[in-house]
Amino acid sequence: MEKRRVVITGMGTVNPVGNSVAGSWAAVKAGKCGIGPITRYDTAEMKVKLAGEVKGLDIDGLLGRREAKKMDRFTQLALIAAQECMSDAGLDREREKPDRCGVIFSSGIGGFETVGEAHRRGSERGYDTVSPFMIPMIISNMAAGHMAIRCGFTGMCSCVVTACAGGTNAVGDAFRHIRDGYAEVMLCGGGEAAITPLAMGGFTAMKALCESTDPLRASIPFDAERSGFVMGEGAGALLLEELGHAKARGAKIYAEVIGYGANCDAHHITAPAPGGAGGAACMAQALADAGISPEAVDYINAHGTSTPLNDASETAAIHTTFGDHAQKLTVSSTKSMTGHLLGAAGAVEAIFTALALKEGFIPATIGYQVPDPACDLDIVPNEGRQAEIKIALSNSLGFGGHNAAVVLKRWEAHL
Repeated sequence: MEKRRVVITGMGTVNPVGNSVAGSWAAVKAGKCGIGPITRYDTAEMKVKLAGEVKGLDIDGLLGRREAKKMDRFTQLALIAAQECMSDAGLDREREKPDRCGVIFSSGIGGFETVGEAHRRGSERGYDTVSPFMIPMIISNMAAGHMAIRCGFTGMCSCVVTACAGGTNAVGDAFRHIRDGYAEVMLCGGGEAAITPLAMGGFTAMKALCESTDPLRASIPFDAERSGFVMGEGAGALLLEELGHAKARGAKIYAEVIGYGANCDAHHITAPAPGGAGGAACMAQALADAGISPEAVDYINAHGTSTPLNDASETAAIHTTFGDHAQKLTVSSTKSMTGHLLGAAGAVEAIFTALALKEGFIPATIGYQVPDPACDLDIVPNEGRQAEIKIALSNSLGFGGHNAAVVLKRWEAHL
């Protein structure tokens, strides 16, 4: 049986560089840094002072104050991104079969802000006094559940929890769900809000975060002076549709999803496998799923976290998978601008990758100053560039050894 084709027909995001797709993409094209001093709590007694916060977002105005109070921040951000995505797609839900529409939406950590606040209240007043909404606010699948309720989608509704790979897994799993005939429409992506004292303290204790106080020298993927990732927050939502379904309703199409790979290093809880073996196998799997050769890929939106181990291992993985063609690829990390959005990262980066294909523009890796021989790819340093790209790959590599990659193709209506 011929596999069904899947396209992206709607997108929405809130992240450290913008509160909409248009605003975020304009910032990315301009090489804007969304990292700055943390404002969500007092950092006086903490080592890490910087993060990629969402800025100037009217959450109560967009969701309604009464409803917003019942949600953790990660769900709030996710729903706002989903609202933009659904509006952008222009899907008439009254004409859809609800059981042929579903949601796969990731969060790596879930309601961490609510956990911290509930513990504080419980330790002061007794644990039976915590909010009755606490449990539904903290569980990671609640953003997906809210989306299904609001959209009336009664098909598969799931939450992928694979740490930093989750957003890409959500897009890939949704792609397969449609391609294999289980749905016509899937709302997918990821949301995260882990800029809290407890979460940041935990990542600091494991030496994962950058402790620089200079926003322009904090998230510096592939730079020899990289010293850890910068925590970001936000959400990305994409609407995927079966091609015939999208055409029948006259939907605009951003890009086609053509391949997906997912595997596990089975090596270590935080460190990548030596030489990036798992990531290399994952990218090869995605290319095979797409039915293309390595030479067909023009651009990779790298995981590129700005940690010493990740960036060198990902570079090695790209060399392994692409061979001599690795030297012809453009490979950039938009985390240089957004920081690392954990479970939302892959979804936001899939949006940037789709727009790179649509507009023929490759985002930069900003803040780059000191070359590292272990990261010897064309990382598009400091300034983005216009280029005709037809096929792009977006990488995500998560704690626990989780790897995910999606392959997107520029949409050409005549094909």
